[in-house]
Amino acid sequence: MKSHTIFLLGLLLIGSVTVRAELSITSLKTDYKTNPIGIDNPKPKLSWIIQSDQMNTMQKSYEIRASLNLKDVQKGRNLLWKTEQVATSKSIHVKYAGSPLHSFQRIYWQVRIRDNHGKTSKWSEVAFWEMGFVFDTAWEADWISPTWEEDITVSEPSPYLRKEFKLGKEIKDARLYISCHGLYQVEINGNRVGDQEFTPGWTSYDTRLQYQTYDVTDNLKQNGNTLGIILGDGWFRGNLGWVKNGNIWGTQLAAIAQLMVSFTDGSTEIIATDDSWKATTGPIIESDIYNGEVYDATRELTGWSSPGYDDSGWMNTQVVEISKNKLIAPEGPPVRIINELEPLLITRVGDDWLVDMGQNMVGWIRIKASGKKGDVITLKHAEVLDNEGNIYYENLRRAKQTNTYHLKGGSEETFEPHFTFQGFRYVMVSGYPGRLDADAIKGIVIHSDMEPAGTFTCSDPLINQLQHNIVWGLKGNFLDVPTDCPQRDERLGWTGDAQVFAPTACFNMDAASFYTKWLKDLTADQDDDGSIPHVIPNMLGHGGATGWADAGVVIPWVMYLDYGDVSVLENQYESMKRWIGYMKQRAGDNLIWEGDKHFGDWLSFDASRSDYMGAYTVKDLIATAYYSYSSRLVSKVATVLGKDDDARYFSELSDRVKSAFNDEFVTPNGRLVAHTQTAYTLALAFDLLDEETAEKSAGFLAGDVEQFGHITTGFLGTPLISLTLTDQGRNDLAYQLLNRKEYPSWLYPVTMGATTIWERWDGQKPDSTFQNKGMNSFNHYAYGAIGKWMYQVVAGIGIDPDQPGYKHIIIHPRPGGGLTSARATHKSMYGEIVSGWILEDDQLTMEVKIPVNTSATLHIPGTSDDILINGDNMGDSGIEFKEADGKMVGVIGSGSYTIITKQ
Repeated sequence: MKSHTIFLLGLLLIGSVTVRAELSITSLKTDYKTNPIGIDNPKPKLSWIIQSDQMNTMQKSYEIRASLNLKDVQKGRNLLWKTEQVATSKSIHVKYAGSPLHSFQRIYWQVRIRDNHGKTSKWSEVAFWEMGFVFDTAWEADWISPTWEEDITVSEPSPYLRKEFKLGKEIKDARLYISCHGLYQVEINGNRVGDQEFTPGWTSYDTRLQYQTYDVTDNLKQNGNTLGIILGDGWFRGNLGWVKNGNIWGTQLAAIAQLMVSFTDGSTEIIATDDSWKATTGPIIESDIYNGEVYDATRELTGWSSPGYDDSGWMNTQVVEISKNKLIAPEGPPVRIINELEPLLITRVGDDWLVDMGQNMVGWIRIKASGKKGDVITLKHAEVLDNEGNIYYENLRRAKQTNTYHLKGGSEETFEPHFTFQGFRYVMVSGYPGRLDADAIKGIVIHSDMEPAGTFTCSDPLINQLQHNIVWGLKGNFLDVPTDCPQRDERLGWTGDAQVFAPTACFNMDAASFYTKWLKDLTADQDDDGSIPHVIPNMLGHGGATGWADAGVVIPWVMYLDYGDVSVLENQYESMKRWIGYMKQRAGDNLIWEGDKHFGDWLSFDASRSDYMGAYTVKDLIATAYYSYSSRLVSKVATVLGKDDDARYFSELSDRVKSAFNDEFVTPNGRLVAHTQTAYTLALAFDLLDEETAEKSAGFLAGDVEQFGHITTGFLGTPLISLTLTDQGRNDLAYQLLNRKEYPSWLYPVTMGATTIWERWDGQKPDSTFQNKGMNSFNHYAYGAIGKWMYQVVAGIGIDPDQPGYKHIIIHPRPGGGLTSARATHKSMYGEIVSGWILEDDQLTMEVKIPVNTSATLHIPGTSDDILINGDNMGDSGIEFKEADGKMVGVIGSGSYTIITKQ
């Protein structure tokens, strides 16, 4: 090995004064959440982040203590759980193992650790979690429904339910547990409770229905109180699907609520839904997810959720028979209002106003107006303008995306809808009284409230806009389930889209609990024969399409790699096995899965090429490739779970399918019978070829890219082609695909003004005409899966599958494509990771940050003798670098590094 001058700088100085290294614990999480209330996991997983200003710090042991009392846990007495010192570096997903937990308990906990330098931290700040309903407690509340809701169709006026009550004692604390069939908003004493939207969320309603828990201590009064609930159709019975399709899960809206109040004298009281509640309708005339809302302010029920309101004209409610056993606590993040956008431009169009929000967004418009009684304001939403500057609605298909507001007159009024959302950039406002100014209109952005986890920037502003589009495509389609699109009459949890985008999603957002929840719905909706539906929650019927149903295997594995959480594999393992069993049954003895209906490489560039060999052949190839690949993944899962017999079985099955794949689809010279970029990409990415054949096939793939000069892949090939090219030594071609600005490419939509990812490569053509209106979403995240390559290859942050969850990190940037800089950050379970680089002339400067309690393999491009790592030479640093494949490679510990090398 060559000798190298290597310098290392540890960040151990504050100002010019040397101080003792600090060791502390932050970011305590319970099942991925900070101080959650109303969980029902009897053995929640605890995680924490370690802070230290000393390099190369690892946890050597931890201690956890937990109690039902805040002071007790701080004093270390009357504990439910005390671990003593546990000798391990494990600081994520530590399962609670104390005394059995019961409903409604609040558990306080702390942790402290000892590091590899012999230092012991102070006890952390106290965190807590609070139980909801667990197995030992039944709901006392009844399901209730208005008496007119016995058999009703969609888009009827929203029911309003209310109950007045007195408490009469000093309140210590109070919790409201609530759910419904449909959607709900809840108020106490004239004020809305909580900030969650689209509750109780979208699940497989027949077997899983979430309830929410709210701390309403401050909402209640000692004397008169009123609890009020508004119901909307939502996904439960609203329009759903691209044909007339409502009442999927039922025709009757209903609610269940249980208010539990504790008093300072030690007594308790429960206020619950029963047939003493009253019901009526009010100003929400219609509220449908696809079509929008009609709101008549002249019918407002002023003071309806406050004490003393006259409800003598209201109707009775009825107790209805709905199972309470399916009620579950939420695992995923709630939907919330995340941003408010100002309009970019407002233009007068005849008597109307065309509003450009400047961003294709998901949510709704909040509008203020002053007019007379009977004035009607209509807001119609769309994503794009046509080539003449007119607002374009045709790609919405049957979704109206229209909100209508009937003014009551008098003072200024503010309107925003209750139970609908739109996907849009542009809004046509009709009937507005007077001049519409920017201060009267706001874009309200909603999505599942996931914590942002990643950033990416580089020297090319078009690629930066691509990253922006990836993130906003994610935001717009992560609304309690991962949907395909947010605007037309679809908005469904398509499994294929979710599968290909999951790695990119997990880099940009903390999506762990989001996917955990959705995967349990996938299992709930899985057919008895092992088939997995096309959409989750399932409203289309039977599924079983390769690449789509494989989400049931691929996404749990992605989550395990990203978050190091074995429990997701435990939860999904039987479901995975059943899916492999379904593929095995469909493929038969020859192991080639053929003849079934599959989506293939959906929306690929051109499926009619003369050398494409026909879409049917490619679908068989894709199906068989996924059969081998998913079987291999299940073998790996079985190994992680210690199921050795299963691991051998699925590994051998994968090998046999791989052999059948080669016999059926691969010629002796390495050419695939379907000579397409996707075919070669899948064969190489899924390790279906022997080394000699893989080398030949990689040549064919590179040749195809060079011949066409652009990408030709669809939904299944696109996420993998760039990584495959890089792995095969053709990073130049991967950069070529990224940098291309003409159709088809990732940057073509950017040059056309896109602010989200498009469904098609040419959703809007160069002449500004449009693709097929029947399937042309301008907010469709699937092609945004290129993000994984950008973060892993361009910026250089990768996962070591042998030490998942970024316990060991791969820092391996590969500059190219004319870029002069790139930088990515990712907040892992252990803390923030940074990898960035700047290329100036022949000097490359790298910035690297590795969190405490992790390590990394650092790849420095080039083999120059002139390498600096901020200060000391290699011998003094204790870091050993070796030359490998044109790089210098070494293992580093936690800390911040600046590396300078010649190129």
